[in-house]
Amino acid sequence: MQKKSSAHYQREYRNRLREQGLVKKEVWILPENARRLALLEMELRVSAKQRVSELSLSAKGEDRMSDIVNRWTTQSLHDALAKADLFVSGRAELELIDGVEPVVHVVMNEYGDLPLFLTVSGEQILVEAMLWSATDVKDVVAFNETVLRTHKYFPLSNISLDRIDGDDCYQMYGALSSASSVQDVVFEIEILASNVIQATQAYSEFLIN
Repeated sequence: MQKKSSAHYQREYRNRLREQGLVKKEVWILPENARRLALLEMELRVSAKQRVSELSLSAKGEDRMSDIVNRWTTQSLHDALAKADLFVSGRAELELIDGVEPVVHVVMNEYGDLPLFLTVSGEQILVEAMLWSATDVKDVVAFNETVLRTHKYFPLSNISLDRIDGDDCYQMYGALSSASSVQDVVFEIEILASNVIQATQAYSEFLIN
């Protein structure tokens, strides 16, 4: 898979939003209201017709699952997500990568084909995306300090430094209960994708172009 820069995802994300007829509005808020704004923004991007359809599908799925199991597995969650409007509409795609620990590979078409990865382990669902390699950061010490002071402004997401194939990489991730509804998982996926784009903008001064 060809590696794409964070700037690519940011540019493609903006283009997709414009194609959907969405417009950008600048707002000024208190930092503690960042989560509320993100939730409201996601709500305002969805048409009333689409929201009714998602709620209906989610309710049916929850009814079926409540009679079968209490918690998702990676396989069962993949099958349920495949029926969610996010994927049925083509705004995103998903693929189950089988193995010792199965992983769901999600491609967010609306966000410039941004890749996310979802796994279920015990009582937790983890959704994550790679931001960039540590080698892409100009001043790692200054960047790490800034992240520690500001990552709380990205609602429902955290930033970690992980070792991937021998390379230190920054990742953004969100976690929720493995008993969560399909609607909540879809929302987590969309919020994470949005936060990846926002993080790219917020930390651009630290990145090597």
